[in-house]
Amino acid sequence: MDVNQILNTSTELITQAGLKIIASIILWFVGRKLISFGVKIASTTLSANRTDPTIIKYLVSSISVVLNIVLIIALLGFFGVATTSFAALLAAAGVAIGAAWSGILANFAAGAFLIVFRPFRVGDYISVAGLSGTVKEIGIFFTIMDTPDHVQTIIGNNKILSDNIQNFTSNAYRRVDLTVTIDHSVDQTYAMQILREGLDQIPNVLPTPAPEVAIFSFSSSGLVLIVRPYCKPTNYWQVYFDTNRLIRELSVDAGFPAPQQHFIFQPSEQQVLQNN
Repeated sequence: MDVNQILNTSTELITQAGLKIIASIILWFVGRKLISFGVKIASTTLSANRTDPTIIKYLVSSISVVLNIVLIIALLGFFGVATTSFAALLAAAGVAIGAAWSGILANFAAGAFLIVFRPFRVGDYISVAGLSGTVKEIGIFFTIMDTPDHVQTIIGNNKILSDNIQNFTSNAYRRVDLTVTIDHSVDQTYAMQILREGLDQIPNVLPTPAPEVAIFSFSSSGLVLIVRPYCKPTNYWQVYFDTNRLIRELSVDAGFPAPQQHFIFQPSEQQVLQNN
């Protein structure tokens, strides 16, 4: 074979391959820009229609993943790879990956259920999987929330859906539960009266339902009272701390003695026999 012919053929093949590579790179960047533009338009449109932020985040992520897969398949077709064979290969790989990544797929399915049933939304204060915090994002696979000590915590959606969910924000008000022990010498009626009057002066305590002060239990140290003011969920901790302060200040101002632990000593059987 002529050397010149080989060189010409090689040059032609290299040129064609180089042009294809350059074209594919251009198509990749153009496609990515178009996908970003389309996702931005979808997000803006959903926001303009006042769609829930949780749903917007979920839909935008799903659209982005689907469009990127379509772009990759298109580029493979550009290089002459049979997309039908690739689709079959992708399906087979999906089965294998699904078996290996069952936990991740379970998180994905749980995320879909969280979006549909919406037991909580972004901004709600919840307790799930043994943790409590404010929801910052509900993703496809994970939910992100900030705990009260401002630690970002990421929880798998499947773990959330398979456990009990407490939403402290969904109801119109919350009840603050506190107890106070008063000495046996204190007039219980007077103590309960000044506590009720004091609760009415705490900011953000709701008049309806009315605050509750009642006898909760008895102990060797004294009478245990339950103190229950009601407030909006956003004011819970403020009312909680102010109620504690109120209990302390009223006890000091009224001159209530500190509860004393009373011990009852039971003589042993040997001591009883000796005394007899």
